[in-house]
Amino acid sequence: MTVLLYTTLGCHLCDQASELVAMVNPGLVLTHVDIAEEDALIEQYGERIPVLACEGRELAWPFGLLDVQQFLS
Repeated sequence: MTVLLYTTLGCHLCDQASELVAMVNPGLVLTHVDIAEEDALIEQYGERIPVLACEGRELAWPFGLLDVQQFLS
């Protein structure tokens, strides 16, 4: 399973999101996508990051541990 984390440099909420994913599934490797590298990504995710994406589904901040568990199951 490939899970993307839309993020950007210095995003403390993104760090928290990574920690939540690690608590739910310690072996899961997140693929970080820096939205600052593409204008279209900034437009789409700029005010929503962090956003987890997997298999066509997205989970935008704010989310907690239970939300991440549900999203990854």
